[in-house]
Amino acid sequence: MKIKKWLTATPDLQKARSLSTACGFSPLAAAVLCARGVDTKEKAETFLATDLEHLYDPMLLKDMDLAVKALKDAIEKNEKIIVFGDYDVDGITSTCVLLRYLKSKGANADYYIPNRLSEGYGLSCSAMDTLYSQGVRTIVTVDSGVTALEEIKHATELGMRVIVTDHHECREQLPVATAVVNPRRSDCDYPFDELAGVGVAFKLICAMEGAENLAEIVEKYSDLVSLGTVADVMPIIGENRIIVAHGLKCMENTKNLGLEMLLRESGQKNKRLTASTISFILAPRINAAGRMGNTEQAVELFLTDDPVKAQELAALLCEQNKQRQTAENDILDQALLSLRKNYNPLEDKLIVLDGEGWHHGVIGIVSSRLCDRYACPVILIAVDEGIGKGSGRSMSGFNLFEALTNSEHLLDKYGGHELAAGLTIKQENIEQFKKEIKEYANEHINPDDLLPVVNIDCEITPDYITEAAVDSLTRLEPFGMKNTQPVFSMYNMYVEEITPISSDKHVRLTLMKDGVTYTAMLFGTGAGGCGFAQGNFVDVAFNLEINEFRSHRTVQMILKDVKLSDCEIKADEKLLSLYRTYMSDGALTAKEAQFLYPDRPDLVAVWRHIISRAEEGILRVHSNALSRRIQWESKREINIGKLFVCLDVFSESQLLDYNFRDNLLNIMLKPFKGKADISKSVVLATLRSMSK
Repeated sequence: MKIKKWLTATPDLQKARSLSTACGFSPLAAAVLCARGVDTKEKAETFLATDLEHLYDPMLLKDMDLAVKALKDAIEKNEKIIVFGDYDVDGITSTCVLLRYLKSKGANADYYIPNRLSEGYGLSCSAMDTLYSQGVRTIVTVDSGVTALEEIKHATELGMRVIVTDHHECREQLPVATAVVNPRRSDCDYPFDELAGVGVAFKLICAMEGAENLAEIVEKYSDLVSLGTVADVMPIIGENRIIVAHGLKCMENTKNLGLEMLLRESGQKNKRLTASTISFILAPRINAAGRMGNTEQAVELFLTDDPVKAQELAALLCEQNKQRQTAENDILDQALLSLRKNYNPLEDKLIVLDGEGWHHGVIGIVSSRLCDRYACPVILIAVDEGIGKGSGRSMSGFNLFEALTNSEHLLDKYGGHELAAGLTIKQENIEQFKKEIKEYANEHINPDDLLPVVNIDCEITPDYITEAAVDSLTRLEPFGMKNTQPVFSMYNMYVEEITPISSDKHVRLTLMKDGVTYTAMLFGTGAGGCGFAQGNFVDVAFNLEINEFRSHRTVQMILKDVKLSDCEIKADEKLLSLYRTYMSDGALTAKEAQFLYPDRPDLVAVWRHIISRAEEGILRVHSNALSRRIQWESKREINIGKLFVCLDVFSESQLLDYNFRDNLLNIMLKPFKGKADISKSVVLATLRSMSK
């Protein structure tokens, strides 16, 4: 794991106090707003406003007038209309919202979503042929279409009119269609270009209905619109904030039977719903249908008015989500095996892997997990019968869509955003593609850009943290992209206790600062994986939440990152300095030598940790963390200097090799039969004599 870079804002505390007084915010909430540039009463009112009057006129979208005219004409003529969608949550909700609206107007309408596994993303000429043969004369694309130049040309030549609604990045040339509604068009002056695909579809409905019916439209459709917006990781600012705020309220008492049943099946009915509910509970279940090739089940869930069918479909989506998790973990295991052998964290700026038998419906999730784990852009390609279908995830600062554009001569199809993209490629082009995109990454990525970043709103002291102050942070909701849950930092906290929970999958910490103790949760890391031990001082970045248990409310920290405090780093540097003095044949006092000298139980503890944690005979870990992990596991005083002496003893005994660069230890185990005799170690003998 790469050490994360903390970027801490420094809000003007005088402005924060003024804002707190003017708006009635807690000092904590006011500090967060000021850290985000919202430092006056007027700015705060604008930022936090969720009134519908702040939504923009949909007719400001380029070509919206043409889209409305064509769609009304198709309805009046009773033409067969197809809503052409996509298989992710944004595409599914876009399809359902627009189709429900069209049917409410008596339109002769249906939907078509390409099968993720057999057809892939977007429009195809074969799909156009099929739809035309079925009597379709008007196609409305949602969450897709803006890059489908040839397919839309083909549809037009057949005699169909195509209305494109999309939000993806536009290429230089737009499709020749009846209308192309996309806020990202370079010639579009719409004030907000961060709408989701379902947001653009929603705007089409608003344009069809007029401003006088806006409140009714929001009441009917904002639950699904907010679902698609959050699931597609769109910024929760501007219009999206208004839509999601209303949508979450509507969702709690949704009139959509399928959504209600999904909330019940996932255990969320009658709970307070947040953007996190969508991101971590609802979206994975809906996405699972598309990923496993059964998108129509998710679509039918949100279209049905039959309670029995809705309950069955909701249960089916939850079951498919479990199947998706199994397929995902299988691919992840294979990818990790390959990376343990071939990945160099100090040199590789981008990861591209391909594999046969991979379920290409889930490779996007695996790409995302690997991107988070290795802190670099990742592309995975699932190969089947000579065709590779890939999905990539990137980090801020490296535009994946532009990187694919650079190699478009090797690709059959591609599309997406800066941070996420998909592609189709012939198997024979994969190796050249790997070569080209890695070269592109080497030219366009600065190593510092690959350091994972923790954005911190402000450093705080214990007096900021009260139950009322934490409650006040809910005024900033809904949280999401570009309006994230506030992150705070506190330095030099003393680790009083480390408690493994859930079979050591997570850790509960007791931390102390200025005589005040806090409970802090560190998820996804076991006690043995922490880079600190009881008695250490640490710096923490965290969210603040209220934990309710048996009607008892307490404030707790949810840790985003933990670092050793400067005092710990300086102590390590002193020990490493002693170690370097010893290794360069310098003189040590007896007391200094004792700090470095490991006894047999120390050597056993270090060896056992290495062989239990090494994967494919390799262990890569930060040296500061390794010494403390072993210390916590063994309950022995294994300082960093003593750790390096142990490694030298094992190296001397031909048990392993290691190298140390940029604070990263690379330990490579050697094949060895029998027992190694470390009693003859020159390293140990020399230190032993010096310690007397």
